[in-house]
Amino acid sequence: MLLNGLNHVGTLTNDSDALHEFYREVFDATVSRDGQEEPGVRLSFIDIGPKTQLNVFEIEGNAEAHRQKPMFGRGRIDHLGLEAASLEAFEEIRRRLIARGAADEFVTDFGPVLSLFFTDPDGLEGEVLVANPDAQPGVENPPGTPAARYVK
Repeated sequence: MLLNGLNHVGTLTNDSDALHEFYREVFDATVSRDGQEEPGVRLSFIDIGPKTQLNVFEIEGNAEAHRQKPMFGRGRIDHLGLEAASLEAFEEIRRRLIARGAADEFVTDFGPVLSLFFTDPDGLEGEVLVANPDAQPGVENPPGTPAARYVK
């Protein structure tokens, strides 16, 4: 393989401060750059992993961040898939997202991975994934399969 993974995803926002706060409080992310790129354009880098960033553009008068459509109708980038560092980190992220009202309690069991969907302050959908400790070799489940360890 010639790549090491994803370096960054560029996104648009209408409120950089709210987005920074969300990713700091939920994911312990850091903001490594924040400033005016040119008049009317604020650019910030939110570090969401050791080698991965969100490059966030706040452009005066641009309302694109308010456009949301159903899954697979959102354009070329539909959602972000973030990998939790561990099951414990996944559970802490889940707790924080639920507390903010950014996710419901449902966790999908895809077989090899567990998945939780969330929505950030701009309405961008994200997914947090982690290796499934209850996985059975060769078993894959369709979307909507509840993870037994999270069913009340």
